[in-house]
Amino acid sequence: MSLRDDAILSGLREETAALPGGTAMRVMAEEGQLLTLLVGLTGARSVLEIGTFTGYSALCLARALPADGRLVTCDVTDRWVDLALPYWERAGVKERIEMLVGDASETLCELLDQRGREIFDLVFIDADKRNYPAYFEYAVSLTRPGGLIVIDNTLFSGRVVDAGTRDPDTVAIRELNAALRDDERVEISMLVMADGITLARKR
Repeated sequence: MSLRDDAILSGLREETAALPGGTAMRVMAEEGQLLTLLVGLTGARSVLEIGTFTGYSALCLARALPADGRLVTCDVTDRWVDLALPYWERAGVKERIEMLVGDASETLCELLDQRGREIFDLVFIDADKRNYPAYFEYAVSLTRPGGLIVIDNTLFSGRVVDAGTRDPDTVAIRELNAALRDDERVEISMLVMADGITLARKR
């Protein structure tokens, strides 16, 4: 009963669902709405997204930014950007979005070197799972004190609680979850929503 949808959002979700693996990889509508809410709640003006895919979560994040706000979104490929751009344009947020293409760890390292530390108000992590621990460390460096880090897929279809599941993606998320529990740099809450969403507020 909480979902507020529109033709722009639903159109991009439907096009994404038609792609191979699109349904599994896309952010669900309710999670997108939560991201929009979190940007507003934090008063974020500068947002970093790690993992763009077809640009649905970028659309949700950018919509909540003020007119002079900025979203930097990074992905290993620009293969899907042609699908995203018309929706970003229709929503009037294209000019707020900067897309960086390349290996995410290299991109994040370059952001630190070229733009400095603690420059983002909110970071959303939703990329290749085996590198989540590294992405989180970059996020801590890039997020201002009091800023919010949002990590997707931290329940990972329940595989994180199955000790017999030892693939690299599951192991990485399991290790990150354990590390987050004991990390005094952040306050945390894991939401049992979608595929698990962990909120980490930098102290």
